[in-house]
Amino acid sequence: VANHDYRVKYPHTERYHELDEDARVWWVYNDEAKAFDDDGVGEWGDSLDILLIFAGLFSAVLTTFLVETSRSLSIDPVELSVAYLKEIIALHASEIPDVPKTPEVMFSPPTRALWINGLWFTSLVLSLAVALFVVLAKQWLRQYIAFVTGTARERALIRQFRMNGMLKWHIRAILGFLPIVLHIALMLFLVGLVVFLGPL
Repeated sequence: VANHDYRVKYPHTERYHELDEDARVWWVYNDEAKAFDDDGVGEWGDSLDILLIFAGLFSAVLTTFLVETSRSLSIDPVELSVAYLKEIIALHASEIPDVPKTPEVMFSPPTRALWINGLWFTSLVLSLAVALFVVLAKQWLRQYIAFVTGTARERALIRQFRMNGMLKWHIRAILGFLPIVLHIALMLFLVGLVVFLGPL
């Protein structure tokens, strides 16, 4: 059990020296800040690990689906070859000494394929964006809790500077928003899956 009686743990600071470099107040602040940061950063780190794993697995599964469905967005090479062969046969059959024309193969991707791929590509972009921000957040948290050398006062001031930066940049709100973005990506995937399985 940690000793939280700081009057026993740290030596008494003489009067008029309460804000010196190694005064008791700075040691107490550093201990309390470390306990606070270890709890908060530990919880954030665990939730970010889960988000990163889920975003990675989800992106891998989604990419597998996209590899299959993105083929429907371009013309089938077999259909193009058949069109060229028909043009060649037509030219030989008519025996007209004319320069062969490029066969006109009209292709327009089905609306259903456009919707599916649009939803799934959007979902993939959101999932990868979440993964990117999770990695950035983990690096930021690692830097936030990194030990700083120096006097107790210097360490306290640097820690407070980092905390002020966290508040200024609304890191807590951003970390709370990442799961929502991943949920939106999952919903888009499910809507695309319903459209994909609709004709079946």
